[in-house]
Amino acid sequence: MSKLILTHEVTGLGAPGDVVDVKNGFARNYLIPQGFAVAWTRGGEKQIESIKAARASREHATLEEAQDLKARLQAATVKLTVKAGEGGRLFGSVKTADVAEAVAAAGLGSLEQDADMVILLHRESAYEAENARAGEADLIIAKHRNGPTRTITVGFHGHFSRFV
Repeated sequence: MSKLILTHEVTGLGAPGDVVDVKNGFARNYLIPQGFAVAWTRGGEKQIESIKAARASREHATLEEAQDLKARLQAATVKLTVKAGEGGRLFGSVKTADVAEAVAAAGLGSLEQDADMVILLHRESAYEAENARAGEADLIIAKHRNGPTRTITVGFHGHFSRFV
């Protein structure tokens, strides 16, 4: 087992500044070459303190920025103009880029650059009463700063208003 100091967030393992024990191959072949960790040493304790101090200051600044953006978004109305047919049915779809452009045009900042993750919800059964995918919904992870993007299918219990 190798004792390492994480320098970046590693899902399922820890946050920057955490001291972890991992298998030698995982440390040698992935964590250290990718720059996610450095070998633990006695002098590494100073590194841990500086990493944790930097993380704390970053979290404080990020939280304040996020609260400021939230307040600005809640106070504003952003309108999107899209083509629709009879009955209000859209031609195409409203994409995350469309929402981000409308928010930027309203002078509220850049959503996509500020977000760590953008998750969209799509339920086909909301548009078609007789749908083969009734009771299902797609969570579309459109942006993820620390990992891959993908679509996750989940169950939808409408009578409980929840996803499982």
